[in-house]
Amino acid sequence: MPRDYYEILGVSRDASPEEIKAAYRKLAIKYHPDRNPDDPKAEENFKEAAQAYDVLRDPQKRRQYDTYGHAGLKGTGAPHFSTIEDIFSAFGDIFGGGLGSIFGDFFGGARQGPAPVRGASLRCSVEVTFEEVAAGAEKTILLKRADRCSNCGGSGARPGTMPNACPDCQGRGEVVQ
Repeated sequence: MPRDYYEILGVSRDASPEEIKAAYRKLAIKYHPDRNPDDPKAEENFKEAAQAYDVLRDPQKRRQYDTYGHAGLKGTGAPHFSTIEDIFSAFGDIFGGGLGSIFGDFFGGARQGPAPVRGASLRCSVEVTFEEVAAGAEKTILLKRADRCSNCGGSGARPGTMPNACPDCQGRGEVVQ
């Protein structure tokens, strides 16, 4: 049985939308994958908080949830977030469009255009011995990464035009029914 969404966010049942958003923001910062790399419990808490926020921020879903509980959400399109990417995709307006972003305009820094690519999700593990560290050794690493197209700037649109999002999926590549 899933936990109560109000309990997850730590708010009362009569919490305002602002209180719900603030509570979610606090948990999202605490359990964000960039702050807790390789911590599956933090990732689960992050997903759980996103699920709760998705329902409680929407007045219609919240009304259904308040009336019927978790059973009332079946068939309403309330997503079940199975990956971190699902959360960033669903809350792109909050997270600023990518894993490398630290929540974009949710924290007051609205961004225009595509998210920067520089270091967005690069990660590398390098093993060094104690002796190498003590001697100040230098290591060279090779990384493969995706780079933004210089022609379209990563938008996929021809120069001088604006990209159009699909009216069915709004550019996500999938439709939830």
